[in-house]
Amino acid sequence: MMIPRRKLGQQGLEVSTIGLGCMGMSCEYGTADEAASVDVIHRAIDLGCTFFDTAEVYGPYTNEALLGRALKGRRDTVQIATKFGFAIGHPEHGTTDSRPSQIRAVVDASLARLQTDYIDVLYQHRVDPAVPIEEVADTVAALVREGKVRYFGLSEASPGTIRRAHVVHPVSVLQSEYSLWERAIETDVIPTLRELGIGLVPFSPLGRGFLTGSAKRAEAWPEGDFRRTNDPRLQGTNFDANMRAAETVHAIAAAKGVTSAQIALAWLLHRASDIVPIPGTRQISRLEQNLGAAQVLLSDGDMAALDAAMPPGATAGLRYNAENLALLDR
Repeated sequence: MMIPRRKLGQQGLEVSTIGLGCMGMSCEYGTADEAASVDVIHRAIDLGCTFFDTAEVYGPYTNEALLGRALKGRRDTVQIATKFGFAIGHPEHGTTDSRPSQIRAVVDASLARLQTDYIDVLYQHRVDPAVPIEEVADTVAALVREGKVRYFGLSEASPGTIRRAHVVHPVSVLQSEYSLWERAIETDVIPTLRELGIGLVPFSPLGRGFLTGSAKRAEAWPEGDFRRTNDPRLQGTNFDANMRAAETVHAIAAAKGVTSAQIALAWLLHRASDIVPIPGTRQISRLEQNLGAAQVLLSDGDMAALDAAMPPGATAGLRYNAENLALLDR
């Protein structure tokens, strides 16, 4: 199995049809296992997955370092996406920090941890209300000219922010939460991307486990796990409603003899040719299943049934707790 490739944006970025989100290998979701994670990354490359997503805040720092070690000797065959934008260790700047000097410092440190001399996609992780997006875009444009960065990305940005940034320097890709289970960006964000020729990289494409049937109630996760306190959709009656909503996904998967995760990913791939989801996993078996979604065909009837079962706004509960919701540029 060698998965095909897709273009993101109009500036030349081309990546595997499905990427690999690496955050969970180092933080948020239980105990890290570096050796197992390296095996997953190497297996992903063997199967044709070339797009790896990380960020300085994952760990912090340890996830970039892990990816750098795992990709040593294979750098020229892959595309690395990383992110700046959180005020790590600088509480005086609040939660976010996208000052030009900080962006440059983060990029230099990320390059060192990743053991590379360029970053394929540099995202602003969260929009910084204290720094005009034009200054951010201008700083990234300079880094592109210097050869340290190849393509500019935004994460969880609103249509207005995307447009303002794009005027200064072309935005190649937007990363936002998007799945059959979380469809809010369909209203105004995706039409903006289509108009401007910007690709979409959905994170949490499996609906945080609801679309695969693997979700557990918030209280079932250990202390320190992101899902225990930060996801209202895992709590109380929200959890029960969301588990019921995904039943159509499971039924279509059973009828086709594939996994529910493959149906969820195939739905995204069938939505448009410039969508590249980045499911995360720390298991080779799950990785192989996820990448296999590139071969799953959904009929118009399948797509209609899925859309009807989980229309925009159907998911019960807010995406995050109040603190994390405040960081979204919406």
